[in-house]
Amino acid sequence: MLLVAIGIVKGPQLWRTIIPDPPTAAAILGTVFLATGIHASVGFGTALVAMPLLAMLLGIQTATPLVALVMLTTVAAILWGTREHIDLSAAWQLVGASILGLPVGLMLVRFAPEDAVTAVLGAILVLYGLYNLARPTLPKIEHPAWVLPFGFAAGVIGGAYNANGPPVVIYGALRRWEPDRFRATLQGFFLPADILICASHGVGGLWSLHVFELFALTLPAIALGLVVGGRLGKRIPPEQFGRVLYVSVVVLGALLFF
Repeated sequence: MLLVAIGIVKGPQLWRTIIPDPPTAAAILGTVFLATGIHASVGFGTALVAMPLLAMLLGIQTATPLVALVMLTTVAAILWGTREHIDLSAAWQLVGASILGLPVGLMLVRFAPEDAVTAVLGAILVLYGLYNLARPTLPKIEHPAWVLPFGFAAGVIGGAYNANGPPVVIYGALRRWEPDRFRATLQGFFLPADILICASHGVGGLWSLHVFELFALTLPAIALGLVVGGRLGKRIPPEQFGRVLYVSVVVLGALLFF
């Protein structure tokens, strides 16, 4: 709460110190608000929305740890309100499998050329958005071993780009989870996974004072996004809002190729 108060009272002065360009500062705050609001509405989407925009504004190596901190805060807040519907067994199985993929993702963001990393992120976003817009009828999976490839892929993508949602969302769809279970179990996976992602960023040298300054100043935008998104989620049909989200994801992913 203290950090939020500082962000509100001293935000303008601090932004001018950290990012002298007002349009860039406004774009960062707007992106965090939008990403958090979408996540609060549909249960996921923080990284999918925030990463491409913040990567263009701040660069991959600053955007990656910043979005992870934003994601962790958002997921913790949403999880508190949906905790009674969590499938803990499924969530922890996914977390365990994702741990194996985290080092691979961390190596990508640390050593791969930034242009290549950005292009891969763009491709992931475009393919993920088109997948959901096409709404293909896929077989139901039952065998518990399927958690390994989906969890591993989530770890790789999460460690490198924070976008650990797509493999887990697809896994939940293939398992035919009911809506309440789907939403809650996603948060149950995201929380420990995001803690691991943040820790891996710290160990990998991606944390810096600048990243935490940016995070502190985005806290009011996170709080506002949670409130607005939570209310929208109760009023807008999830299918309709989700379709808008996936179109936006495709557009954002395509922008990374230019």
